[in-house]
Amino acid sequence: MNIPNSALPRIVIIGGGFAGLALARKLKNKDVQVVLLDKHNYHTFQPLLYQVATGGLEAGSIAYPIRKVIQEYDDFYFRLTNVEEIDTENQKIKAEIGELSYDYLVIATGSKTNYFGNKEIERNSMSMKTIPQSLNIRSLILENFEQAVLTTDNAEQNSLINFVLVGGGPTGVELAGALAEMKKAILQKDYPDLDIAKMEINLIQSGDRILNTMSEDSSQAAEKFLTSLGVKIWKNVRVTNYDGRTILTNSDLTFETATVIWTAGVQGATVAGLDAESLVEKVERIRVNEYNQVVGYDNIFAVGDIASMETEAYPQGHPMMAQPAMQQGKLLGENIIKLIRKQPMEAFEYNDKGAMATIGRNKAVVDLPKYHFSGVFAWFVWMFVHLFSLIGFKNKAVVFLNWVYNYIRFDREGRLIIRPYKKKSFTTFTSDEV
Repeated sequence: MNIPNSALPRIVIIGGGFAGLALARKLKNKDVQVVLLDKHNYHTFQPLLYQVATGGLEAGSIAYPIRKVIQEYDDFYFRLTNVEEIDTENQKIKAEIGELSYDYLVIATGSKTNYFGNKEIERNSMSMKTIPQSLNIRSLILENFEQAVLTTDNAEQNSLINFVLVGGGPTGVELAGALAEMKKAILQKDYPDLDIAKMEINLIQSGDRILNTMSEDSSQAAEKFLTSLGVKIWKNVRVTNYDGRTILTNSDLTFETATVIWTAGVQGATVAGLDAESLVEKVERIRVNEYNQVVGYDNIFAVGDIASMETEAYPQGHPMMAQPAMQQGKLLGENIIKLIRKQPMEAFEYNDKGAMATIGRNKAVVDLPKYHFSGVFAWFVWMFVHLFSLIGFKNKAVVFLNWVYNYIRFDREGRLIIRPYKKKSFTTFTSDEV
């Protein structure tokens, strides 16, 4: 990988997400050599991916170059690659561009979409975990409407403008709200020769309420907001199959649709090479102790979504969200330095600052540790927190100006098919084809 030899301990970080960058910042200009590896050369602000998918923001406004983050860090290197395996016996990682030895290894690979083993759903539906996937969704949505104005077959036309979102968590709820606002304010102007009133937005949730990780008050408020926007919510319904045209469920309910966006679950994006007892089956997360050390290893750590730190308060591990990831990354940066200096490390304790979701214009829900509120004020709180969390002044400014423009003009000018989303046939396209 062309990394110079150093007398200092080498720390290798796999992943430049929230956890990886939080860790990198804590290791800035310490007496260590740091190598950060990622398959993208940018950090993605994932909470706003749905706005890229629905034309509210351009991709560049929620991405930030990793090399720019670390450009003033001493003895700090970035390499663009995909890590394929960890050789724990020889303390090496094996990547597409070569091998690299480590003294300390940190796995911060995040999460990926969980299809629960259903290969046909995985093949025919869309996921939204990366910027390329969000751009694919945007292109597919717009291409479906372009196709809908050409067809004279009512059944096919209805299928093209019928959207099904599987999963009633924050991503599904926010995406449903954004699509509903497009239907209300934009699509009827762009496609006057289509009966946009026939457009359906269906949100399927396997449990008895949406936003089930938030308070019941927030869940009920979000459902009320979505219903007022025309979103159809189907609770206690589980999708069993999707062949590219028809959704089957565990009931008599079926949907004819050309677009299914799967937000029903996530699992860890693991790297091969760790012992089996270090992994949590089904969710594919890595077991760690209170110091984020991988179970069975002294010099390998895991932070963020990939890490499962089982505690009394969080028996299934911490929520797979940005806050736990950043907090773990920051503390681990301090703990690795303490470990090198043979000082006692500090155990991690999650400081839950709350959760929030936006449903649309002037509509959001916020859960703080002691307060729950919704509506316009919650919407402003949501905007402030997300603006503050973006990396880079330019990104903050661009997103803010876009939001102001969209609010005043009731518009989303990012509805562009920059790179067409190509599919082999109506029933065999995959989310990775562009």
